[in-house]
Amino acid sequence: MKQIISVLVENKPGVLARVSGLFSSRGFNIESLSVAETLDPTISRLTLVTEGNDQILEQIKKQLNKLIDTIKVIDFDKSKDYVAREMVLIKVNVTEKTRSEILSILEIFRGKVVDVSIDSYTIEVTGDDNKIQAILDLFKPLGIKEIARTGKAALLRGSKNKK
Repeated sequence: MKQIISVLVENKPGVLARVSGLFSSRGFNIESLSVAETLDPTISRLTLVTEGNDQILEQIKKQLNKLIDTIKVIDFDKSKDYVAREMVLIKVNVTEKTRSEILSILEIFRGKVVDVSIDSYTIEVTGDDNKIQAILDLFKPLGIKEIARTGKAALLRGSKNKK
C-alpha cells in the first residue's frame, strides 16, 4: 500500500540525511520526496511517498517521530481529507503533424508549453497520479524524450493545517 507522509522538521543541515538514513538502514524505499521551507524559515516540510503494509508504515511513522529534528509527522491516509499534487515536465517530440494534437491534449489537461524548440515542446502539467499518468500515456506514442517529476506535495484540507 502506498502512503503519503509529511514531516515538519527543523530546517537545519543533516536533517534530510537522517531521514533518508532511517529509510535505507531499515530497507524501506522512498518512492518520491519533496522538501521545502514552510512560512516559518526555521521549519521545512518534507513530503514523501513510501510503500508497505500497515505494520511497516506504522514503524516508519514511529521512527520518524523519534528523530531529534522532527516537529510533527502527518499521515495522509484514506480516512483523512487532503489535497495532493505533483508537477511533471515532459519533453515531447513535435512535428508539423503532431503540433496541433499536442496543443489540444494540453488544453484538455490544463497544461502549458514552457519551452519550444524546432523538434520538441517542454510541457508542464500539475495534478494527481491519474492525471499525470493519463497525459504520459497520451504522449508516449508521440515520443517522450525526457520527463522530470517533482514528487508529491500534500496538505490537509480546510483549517487543519497550521504550518
